[in-house]
Amino acid sequence: MQNKASRRRQQGSVSPGRLLASEPTRRQPWANKTAQDILAGYQPGKAPPLKVLEVLLELFNTLHTSLEKTVSHKTRYERAQFLRRFFRDLKAKAGFNTIPDPRNLGQKHIHAMVQVWQREQLAPATIQTYLSFLRGLGMWMGKHGFVREPAHYGLSVEEYQRHEYAQRDKSWSAAGVDIDEVIERVCACDRYVGASLRLINAMGLRRKESIQFRPFEHVLPFSETGLPLDRKTADRYVRIKGKGGRVRFVPLDSPARLAAVDLAQGLVCNRDAYLGDPANDLKQNLRRFDYVLEKFGITFRELGVTAHGLRHEALIQFFGDQTGEPPPVRGGGPLPPDLDRTARQAVSELAGHARIRASGAYCGKSVVMRTKVPTPAVSAKSSNSDLLISQ
Repeated sequence: MQNKASRRRQQGSVSPGRLLASEPTRRQPWANKTAQDILAGYQPGKAPPLKVLEVLLELFNTLHTSLEKTVSHKTRYERAQFLRRFFRDLKAKAGFNTIPDPRNLGQKHIHAMVQVWQREQLAPATIQTYLSFLRGLGMWMGKHGFVREPAHYGLSVEEYQRHEYAQRDKSWSAAGVDIDEVIERVCACDRYVGASLRLINAMGLRRKESIQFRPFEHVLPFSETGLPLDRKTADRYVRIKGKGGRVRFVPLDSPARLAAVDLAQGLVCNRDAYLGDPANDLKQNLRRFDYVLEKFGITFRELGVTAHGLRHEALIQFFGDQTGEPPPVRGGGPLPPDLDRTARQAVSELAGHARIRASGAYCGKSVVMRTKVPTPAVSAKSSNSDLLISQ
């Protein structure tokens, strides 16, 4: 069987400036220069450290640290904001007299900041994200493996370990919430938020996807989806553009999905409009969504659920529709391997994920997925990106 083309970066001597059409153009003075050439103009100890950081961000912040693709604008923004804050906090919070040049960052700096984060009682997931951002910075500078595992910085397994598979059922029904009754009450308060909840419950959308949904423009006949004929299950489909720009098509093949779209179409002011309140921009609509849900107790603290739990509800139900059995997270037993994989692939596609393993975050871990296929060990040097600066 022919192997799929790897999406990982291959080693080479390419300049990191602009490899993909979607990346911004480089500064004119940097044309035809490598990253080493560019950074050589900023000598450690002479160039302001935060200026060097800005150069690194301009060179590398659009890029994924290991795959041949760019990252989302959200990731770029959050990574840049964190790194700027990290270096300022080394002096403001961690007690260092000066801000170090990013190229001189040492383990003592990371240890000190982890202690700061622990004192501030940041969530383990947040600290994991911060270490991931620092790991990317290290790779940009050719310091592969510079950022160690969380345990090296004094974090216990319980503090940093994440589970790839759902450990419990996070759906609304599992928490004893009457879905229709709660959504009806939300609709009476804010029809746009209520309509978003209907879409999430019917199609497993993300919060942002539901708000950005255009009830007329995003509903297409099957012939316009580009899907193969053998995959046709409905006359009309909903086009959803999710994370990473991935587009998926959800068939309008059930009364619940048809009703959710009809409700949304009855709210918008024109055929090009999105579902959020037209008086607000996207950021304001996202805030309004969160405010309304908190008002009705749709939080872990109050009802024990969040809006994302409705996404779990839809995907768990979809798995059951595909297999005739509940998923492992609801106590379902072993399934024939082919049926299990087919259902999980369908769940991942409906959720807008590229990997079949992503289904485990909603359905739990199956017997089929418990045995990992061993992969050949790859040395750190052989997996390095061609875009990284050598030390």
